[in-house]
Amino acid sequence: MMGKNMMWIVLLVIVAVVGSSAVYYVDEREKAIVFQFGEIVRSTDEPGLHFKTPLINNVQYFDSRVQTMDSDPELYLTQAKKNLVVDSFVKWRITDAAAYYTRLGGLASNARNRLAQRVNDALRREFGNRSVQQVISGDRVEIMDVVRKTTDEEITSLGIEVLDVRLKRVDLDPDISERVYQRMEAERSRVAKDLRARGAEAAERITANADRQRAIILANAQQGAQEVKGQGDAEATGIYADAFNRDREFYRLYRSLNAYRTTFSSPDNLLVIKPDSEFFRYFKQASPEAAE
Repeated sequence: MMGKNMMWIVLLVIVAVVGSSAVYYVDEREKAIVFQFGEIVRSTDEPGLHFKTPLINNVQYFDSRVQTMDSDPELYLTQAKKNLVVDSFVKWRITDAAAYYTRLGGLASNARNRLAQRVNDALRREFGNRSVQQVISGDRVEIMDVVRKTTDEEITSLGIEVLDVRLKRVDLDPDISERVYQRMEAERSRVAKDLRARGAEAAERITANADRQRAIILANAQQGAQEVKGQGDAEATGIYADAFNRDREFYRLYRSLNAYRTTFSSPDNLLVIKPDSEFFRYFKQASPEAAE
């Protein structure tokens, strides 16, 4: 009885092993190829559970998701023989697992090498037919679209599909960029000097105008002051003349006293004059009657 149970257990294990080797599962993110003694029997794209011959068929899986090939920056010549540094990347995926395995050995490295070569050739042709201004200003979208279509047509037989080609960066060659920057710097310096010269000219013009207006204002002020001073002197002269005409002797006395005050204001003053001079008239004749 124990022997029969053991036999059934062994048979069940064998059936389970054979049954498990007779099915395989394909994920929706994969593609599968069924081989028979190294020869491709069929390629399975549909996800789910599939059957194969146990112990005879084997299955190899390939990633069918979108993959990115990021290329190193390359130098490309434009129509005017100017070097441009271009950094690009490519989005691709496997569409035919059998062709991918047959043509590329099922290796992603081989696929990337082929893609890099085809994309490089297509970019070289497109840049060679355009000027720097066309590449930088407005033709980048067209270049990417043409390169994608061209590359996709050329590698369809390899079992892969090119979904997108993008130019991340398009720059001038470093030597050319340096010369461009130097020309830009020289141009900006020239514009700055021109602006400074115009500013200095405007400043000189404003200063000259201000000086002219200042001179006019001062001249007008001096003229007004002279007129006022002349009027004052005329009024003072009239007042003096009127006072002199009213009492001439008092006026002479007043002027003589002022002359004495001015002359003898300091002990160090020295006056050499005759004693009977008109200057000492009021020292000798103090009364008006004696003076008369």
